Amino acid sequence: MKERKKYSSGVIWEDIVGYSRAVRIDDRILISGTTSIVDGKLIGKGDMYLQTKTIIGKIESVLKQAGSGLDDIIRLRIYVTDISRWEEAGKALGECFKTIKPAQTLVGISALVDPDMLVEIEAEALTG
Repeated sequence: MKERKKYSSGVIWEDIVGYSRAVRIDDRILISGTTSIVDGKLIGKGDMYLQTKTIIGKIESVLKQAGSGLDDIIRLRIYVTDISRWEEAGKALGECFKTIKPAQTLVGISALVDPDMLVEIEAEALTG
């Protein structure tokens, strides 16, 4: 039987929408779409690089709670609201994942929930 452990960030949306910040089943950790909202405030308004760096920090934090780290990430999905600015997100991603090199998808989308959000990232890690 597989053990399922849920990790919460404590935001009200988790209960309203019905999701967890991350779910670990055995050695697999799935991290929900993550934006740069910290303590209810958007970090990096208008700054795709800073939003991306903030998101990576949030992902790293939940991975640590789950007994893992950035080195265990095997897949990233990055959604940006302005694909012409992809290099800003790419710079931040490269700084963190240059040697890890997980499988990655970068997609341009029309909008996120808050118009000031420029980036959302999902991650998957494999430990053990």
